[in-house]
Amino acid sequence: MNGNQASAGHLLRLIREGRATTRGALQQATGLSRSTVGHRLDQLFAAGWLREGAPRPVEASTGGRPSTRLEFDPSHAVVLAADLGTRHASAAVLDLAGTVLAEHADELLIGDGPDAVLDRLGQWFATLLKRADTAPGRVCGIGLSVPGPVDWASGLVIQPPIMPGWDGYPLRERMRQAYAEHVTSEGGEGGPAPVPVLVDNDANLMAYAEQRHGHPDCSAFLLVKVSTGIGAGVVVDGQMYRGIDGGAGDIGHIRLHDCADALCMCGSYGCLAAVASGRALARQLTEAGVPTASGSDVRAHLAAGQPDAVRLAREAGRRVGEVLVTVVTLLNPGLLMIAGDLAGTPFLTGVRELLYQRAMPRTTAHLQVVTSQLGDRAGLAGAAAMVVEDLYAPDRADARLAAPRA
Repeated sequence: MNGNQASAGHLLRLIREGRATTRGALQQATGLSRSTVGHRLDQLFAAGWLREGAPRPVEASTGGRPSTRLEFDPSHAVVLAADLGTRHASAAVLDLAGTVLAEHADELLIGDGPDAVLDRLGQWFATLLKRADTAPGRVCGIGLSVPGPVDWASGLVIQPPIMPGWDGYPLRERMRQAYAEHVTSEGGEGGPAPVPVLVDNDANLMAYAEQRHGHPDCSAFLLVKVSTGIGAGVVVDGQMYRGIDGGAGDIGHIRLHDCADALCMCGSYGCLAAVASGRALARQLTEAGVPTASGSDVRAHLAAGQPDAVRLAREAGRRVGEVLVTVVTLLNPGLLMIAGDLAGTPFLTGVRELLYQRAMPRTTAHLQVVTSQLGDRAGLAGAAAMVVEDLYAPDRADARLAAPRA
């Protein structure tokens, strides 16, 4: 490993990933001298990013002193995260290990537009910091999960079918501004230092959180979220796969051959989401005499065992299964997770019926089809993890260590 590959940021990565957690192990892994390793660790300790854990036990036959174990300190800063749905949102303060310190969820209409929604989030964040008894200066970043396609490099939402007014909006800058305004109005003098704001699609972040939480060894992980719309998140070798401009996984707008009269929110006809999403089932239930306003209402009907909801959810699962036959054949994932308002036995049964009936046996031989483990917190967890992984990646960590401190 050359010098550039063994910077303080790279040592931090080795420690965080558990690949080298003592000074001796870091020397061995990097080829650096003891003094160089010590100097770079001093940088990390001075920043407050590392702490010493319990010493590693020493075998009786070797003698000597036990080695001090090095750990990433998840309590030295906090992350603000928000998960936006079409009608509801949740926000939280989390430590760097993903532990929720304060949380709030409430109705928040995405259709009210970015100015109103982000201003409300800024207010929530300011209140949550007080509730968590955390100073704004400890916030290292803000992560947002949104129900639409996101260009990762620019942070812009691109042509979102269910987010009117958000296309191309400078979301990161406005979120930073709304947060600063509300923290200042809550009693801070001068306002907080600017913090990075990162944005990604909700299905991507849910997949990222679920894979890290319960399936870290799964090298090809696929999550399908079925709520107001339908989207998929893909994690390959521990990294989110976003495509060229954030469009990967937008399976809700794949056209079905026999649904030409089904109008989708995107303006096209025949999309999968127009037939099998929570919004589509809400419409179908209402037409069947069961008043239903949204995907969350469908979820309530399913929880109550309402017969029409159960039947329609299973049919919707079969429809989604038709599309997933191709997706699973292309990706060959080890795990397919169903999440969102419709995630439950009827929908899952429909998916499995089509998937195992139409896909080649080899494609599904090692495939697990399951439902979400993190539930409604998956988006928050993914948004927080996105911030942490970005800010403490080797190059970003090195740049932050070199930056002048306020």
